[in-house]
Amino acid sequence: MQLKEMRRLSDTELADELKSAKEELFDFRFKLATRQLKNYRGLPAARRRIARALTVLQERERATNG
Repeated sequence: MQLKEMRRLSDTELADELKSAKEELFDFRFKLATRQLKNYRGLPAARRRIARALTVLQERERATNG
């Protein structure tokens, strides 16, 4: 999901997206530790999803505070 698409989400949808991305990252790390991970490209993609969601949340927080 791109940043433009994330900005269109409501606060609850954005929180769900963040939770989903964190769970996905946990799963990737677990599979990496147990040597079951086949596609390593998922790790940075999950990190980017988390960063995008946190960026949008921070933008919204700054907009309401100042």
